Amino acid sequence: MRAAEIKKGNVVEHEGKVWQVRDIERSSPQGRGGNVTYRLIMYSVPGGTKLDVSLRAEDELRETELVRRAVTYSYKDGDAYVFMDSEDYTQYTLDASAIGDAAGYLVDGIEGCYVQLIEDAPVALQLPQSVALEVVETAPELKGATATKRPKPAKLSTGIEIQVPEYISTGEKVYVNTVTGEFAGRA
Repeated sequence: MRAAEIKKGNVVEHEGKVWQVRDIERSSPQGRGGNVTYRLIMYSVPGGTKLDVSLRAEDELRETELVRRAVTYSYKDGDAYVFMDSEDYTQYTLDASAIGDAAGYLVDGIEGCYVQLIEDAPVALQLPQSVALEVVETAPELKGATATKRPKPAKLSTGIEIQVPEYISTGEKVYVNTVTGEFAGRA
């Protein structure tokens, strides 16, 4: 496929790796003989490494078929994470390197996860926008601190640590944004 035909969300192969296109900027010079260029902002699948590349309209990229399957988290098997397809109960196993930082958000019963497959092989995990996690350790609430905006550290059930408002106490469930890793409200 030519660079001029690429759309946001397409999955392409570039320099031997698989990338998902997240943003496209088109620039056309006003002078004579100017070539239209496309600046593609892509993220690697798996891994999520960012790549910024500029291509001419006639440059070729090979499109790769990426399939997303809705899954639920089953269990951890050594360094691997096992997910079950919500429709046909197929099990997909992803190793810790493919999961990366997303491991801190995986809890039993998490919904809204997708495993990304290339040629029927699982390569990446896509998390929901936010997940509910339990606060297992945080400083006690200070009297009269409910109106202040000072955050305090809190350790969550999966082992990650985030900043929460002072009114949150140990044992409460909170929503955590999986993109930014920040507190997103009480659950």
